[in-house]
Amino acid sequence: MSYVDIERQWTTRLRQRLVRLLPPDRLLPDTQPTYVSSWIYVFGVTTVAALMVVIATGCVLAIRGPQWWHGSSVGLFVNSLHLWSVEIFFFSMVVHLWGKFFMAAWRGGRALTWMTGVVTFLTSIAAAFTGYLCQSNFDSQWISTQAKDGINATGAGAYWNVLNMGQMLMWHIVLLPIAAVALTALHVLLVRVKGVVPPFAETTEMRS
Repeated sequence: MSYVDIERQWTTRLRQRLVRLLPPDRLLPDTQPTYVSSWIYVFGVTTVAALMVVIATGCVLAIRGPQWWHGSSVGLFVNSLHLWSVEIFFFSMVVHLWGKFFMAAWRGGRALTWMTGVVTFLTSIAAAFTGYLCQSNFDSQWISTQAKDGINATGAGAYWNVLNMGQMLMWHIVLLPIAAVALTALHVLLVRVKGVVPPFAETTEMRS
């Protein structure tokens, strides 16, 4: 195979495009601008770390099942750890999201980066809601019966039945986590591609 033929292969073209978009020094930089040293970015990293704990504890709960997390002290602890990590996840995400909103993080062609963060937040709300429905206790029964009328009023109840435990469980442990993790990964990747948004330029007013 000649060099020209190799250059025409889709794998070669894809690799070259990825290298142009994400050179190694941008994908894994050794340094960052000084304005990255901010608590807003700490909350962003905390969000990602909390998501990792949520996924890890969720996997353990899925393996052992409801009997374990309701009847075992270790299961109760892992279940509580899952809940606490979710609470930290949402708290950190909200602080990071609003902080970046007031910093106008969509400047400089970063609108998609901002929107992936917003969509991740909305997806996570749905994941948390289905999590409450999967507790297999009185709380989950009460929440599902109270929520069904509002959801049915929108027409979504025909496809998203909150009284269907099996359906809500699959949404909670499969579809929504995949979406949340994929969106988070895309968000971080876009930050690497577009870079961190710089602070507003300092302006001076001329006074007579």
